[in-house]
Amino acid sequence: MGGEKTGEEEQKASKGTSFDINDFTIIKEGEAEILMHTKNAVFYNKAQVNNRDLSIAVLRAFISKRKQEHEAPTSRRKKTPAKLQETPSSEPEAPADSVNGTVNGKCEVSEPPQESCRILEEPLETQEKVRKELKPPRVLEALSASGLRALRYAREVEGIGKVVAVDNDPASVEACKRNIAFNGSAASAKVESELADARVYMLTHPNEFDMVDLDPYGSPSVFLDSAIQSVVDGGMLMCTATDMAVLCGGNGEVCYSKYGSYPLRGKYCHEMALRILLACIESHANRYKRYIVPVLSVQMDFYVRVFVRVYTSASAMKNTPLKLSYIYQCVGCDSFHLQPIGRTVSKNNSVRYLPGFGPVVPQACSDCGKSYNMGGPIWSAPIHDQEWVTSILEDVKIMKDRYPAYERISAVLTTISEELPDVPLFLSLHNLCATLKCTSPSAVIFRSAVINAGYRISGTHVNPLGLKSDAPMDVIWDIMRCWVKNHPVKAQAPDQAGSVILAKEPTLEANFARAAASLSKAQAKKVARFLPNPERHWGPKLRAGRTITSKHVSLLGPEALKGISKDEGDDEPEAKRKKTDDTPSIS
Repeated sequence: MGGEKTGEEEQKASKGTSFDINDFTIIKEGEAEILMHTKNAVFYNKAQVNNRDLSIAVLRAFISKRKQEHEAPTSRRKKTPAKLQETPSSEPEAPADSVNGTVNGKCEVSEPPQESCRILEEPLETQEKVRKELKPPRVLEALSASGLRALRYAREVEGIGKVVAVDNDPASVEACKRNIAFNGSAASAKVESELADARVYMLTHPNEFDMVDLDPYGSPSVFLDSAIQSVVDGGMLMCTATDMAVLCGGNGEVCYSKYGSYPLRGKYCHEMALRILLACIESHANRYKRYIVPVLSVQMDFYVRVFVRVYTSASAMKNTPLKLSYIYQCVGCDSFHLQPIGRTVSKNNSVRYLPGFGPVVPQACSDCGKSYNMGGPIWSAPIHDQEWVTSILEDVKIMKDRYPAYERISAVLTTISEELPDVPLFLSLHNLCATLKCTSPSAVIFRSAVINAGYRISGTHVNPLGLKSDAPMDVIWDIMRCWVKNHPVKAQAPDQAGSVILAKEPTLEANFARAAASLSKAQAKKVARFLPNPERHWGPKLRAGRTITSKHVSLLGPEALKGISKDEGDDEPEAKRKKTDDTPSIS
């Protein structure tokens, strides 16, 4: 160890960043190591290991997909000259074994085919000169803090290019540079740290980065406009939002001011948070004739995280109203309905964009007679690309030893791979039963009834008790009415929502026989899909710069307070402390 310290000190001295390593704790995650000061000067969150592992998995898939997409247009361009030649030509058709104007790989003796070969050869040579070589992707970590994420990208993702870590805090930039040097020449060659406001930096580097990562402490809304402009066409934006109280309806007016959408409080609020964030990103993209395609959207721990591709197309951007909807939620029962913002009408190979039809709901709920709350707009198109999800999950399983949080991210990806992609939001079986004041059927029985009625149903990664289904609400309530007939409930007040629903006779006779598809493949194989937190006090930690005190025991755990003196552990103002001490005790 003594020799290693000497080598580290020599390395830091050569970089001009000498320091006493005894003042730091070495934290290793994946293949990267960082030095964390004991004074909590720079933010580090252990719980975000799930976030970082998932981001590395998606980045690996993105680099592979990017390479495939770069090679695909080339093969299409090679066919283009032959197609152009075939259209105006009055010459006889080539034999069946001809390819691109050649026969068995050679030009015909006659003159016209020689011309055809010459037409083919020139564009191909030009294409080889004009076609740009695919450069390694450039990555921007817009809010780097300690630089751990940037270092893991550089050290663990094959084929990655430059990783730029930006932060506007001098202490964070100093820590990031120290950690870059600490990780050796491989990291120093790929990672660079910049002291700048992330918004300004992204605005002054438009269309420069193949991937931009936004992971702020709180809301990403102020960074979205500049981030959208900084991503290249076809690039990827990774975005985290940790202000879940705002996104889930705790402060609806704040959510509207930040994200342009009004949230509703319901069991599906965490998925609605994902869809609000996607709608907000799409809104920022549209201002620059761009649009997004979600690849993966995850609600995990205490945050939501979305991975979207960003494309530029003024014509494709017009489809945005088709991907957004308002939501009506009944205040009496668990019913909700979506109101698309726009629609299209096709006529003579042309498409007209028109406002959506409405209203989709009457003034009072048709099931229980109560009124509706309206929220949104939210992203109502698919939030995952199932092809990407399957590919990412396979790669994660192959390289399971390289992911510290393998168990958690594989469980989340497995659950996502089984979600119905085209069904926004979900129902809660417990909420349905709470409305009717009845005993709950098992999830298998309820899923079987929905499948036997001719509809699809699946779980959701957001909630272990959530059920996604394309069955309309009247079918859902008919199934529950049939269940209550076999499992009677006590009489309720006639004005209760459950009483109104049960007073109606079901038009559908539910079949509760066990359906073959009532269990997903993962459930049938008993694959873990929802794992408990790996340790106590798992969650967001203190913002950088805040002194850890005795009041943070419930958040950080008692082990975080070791080595803190009594004076440091009590940071209450003197006046408040005196007032508390003077208060007479009540026996």
